[in-house]
Formats: sequence, structure tokens, C-alpha cells
Amino acid sequence: MDLTFAIGGDLPVHRLGFGAMRLTGNRDRLGHDEAIAIARRAVELGVTLIDTADSYDLGANEELLAAALYPYPPELVIATKGGQVNLGAAWIPLGRPEYLRQQAELSLRRLRRDHLDLYQLHRIDPLVPLADQIGALLLLREQGKIRHIGLSEVTVAQLTEARGIAPIAAVQNRYNAADRAADPVLDHCARHGIAFLPWLPIAPAVRRPPTVTVPGATPAQAALAWLLTRSPVVLPIPGTSSLRHLEENMGATGFLSPAGG
Repeated sequence: MDLTFAIGGDLPVHRLGFGAMRLTGNRDRLGHDEAIAIARRAVELGVTLIDTADSYDLGANEELLAAALYPYPPELVIATKGGQVNLGAAWIPLGRPEYLRQQAELSLRRLRRDHLDLYQLHRIDPLVPLADQIGALLLLREQGKIRHIGLSEVTVAQLTEARGIAPIAAVQNRYNAADRAADPVLDHCARHGIAFLPWLPIAPAVRRPPTVTVPGATPAQAALAWLLTRSPVVLPIPGTSSLRHLEENMGATGFLSPAGG
């Protein structure tokens, strides 16, 4: 099985990535040094795609990744997102063009980059025409500030409309073995060579048997192995605040057959 995928046709990454959201914030009571160690260990284990967002702890997540990994290895792709704010109790889409341009500039500064490899619209703002939101990202791309445009939590219709405005290299929707509502979007991505980054790739624990099983694998490893075999465009981005769980997750590739079955 091929475990690499070229985002946008020119950014090759290992298909099992890492979601950085849980490295900051108080939910997991993770210390700064522990968070730095996890980010560095992810890269040591072969991760070449890390996903973050400007709204993760008001930019602190991006700053932590820079503190841990800058200067970045040449093969490392940092994907970030803009267009959603977290006011503590709710996530609110905010897709005004001037806001998207401002947030991209702030992400560049926090990540210490001269361009963003993959910049994703965190949510489509229903109060702003989609053409205006995608147009703002296209302008940033034309200015050389972002390399590829991505979307998050979209339907096939929204993705199709966006692709009529600008090239879309990636889609990030919630998807796992227990939640396959995004199957149509994934299938569309597969047909068109668009990277599909499932967030929450390991379903939360529920009081029922695992949805998929693989002999010898933990439930998390089985879930990730299933995703990697689902389609060659799938790039899971499991997140964790535990070194042990990080190493367990990366071990999922050991349960893939050469043919991908």
C-alpha cells in the first residue's frame, strides 16, 4: 500500500498525519514541555503532515508548533485553518474576506513561515457569499502567501461550487468508521484527486463493540488502518496529548497488508 499522497499534486506527505489541537489548552492539563515533546516525537515517528488552526487557543497552538519544530524539516507540511472563532462556549464561522486575509497574515507570523502550505477555510460562513470567501483565499494564493486552498465541513455541492472559483487541494470533514456521513464527499474527493483529511478519525469510546477490528491491533489502530485502506486520498490526522497514544496511533501502519486489504 502506498502511504504517501501529494496534496495539490506537489506536496508529498505521509498519509498518517497528526492533529495538533490537543497540544494546547487546559483540557488535558498538558505542560508546555510535554506538548513540545509530543510534537517533536510525531516528526521522529515519520509524521510529515501536521494540522492546526488559528482558533486553537487564540493562536497559541500555532506558536507552540513553531517553538517545537522551527526550523522545519523540508518535508514537513503544516496545514492551518482560518474562518472560525471560538469565544469559549461556541464556535462561530467568520468568513469576511478582510478577516480571512488578516488571519492568514497572523498565522504566517505565528508559524514563522513566508507562506502557508495548506490554508483551509475552517467553516463556510452562511452570512458571506461563498465566492467572497474563496476569492479571499485565491487572492492570498496569487500573492504567494498560501500554496494550496482547503475546505472544512463541506457538502459535495459546496465543494463543487468552490472548485468553480479556485483549485481546492484538500477537504477536512468529520469521518470515522462509526460516522460515515461524509462518504459522498470522500468519494467525490477520490474521483478528483483531492486530499481528504478526516477529523475525529478515531470515534469516541461508546458502549458497544468496535466498529472495525484487525487481529492484533488496538481499537485505535484498527480504526486508523481502516481509514488508510478506505481510499488512497484519505489522510487521517489523529490528535492526542499522550506520547503513548501517539506511538500507538503511528503503529497502525503495521497492520496494513501490502495490497491494502
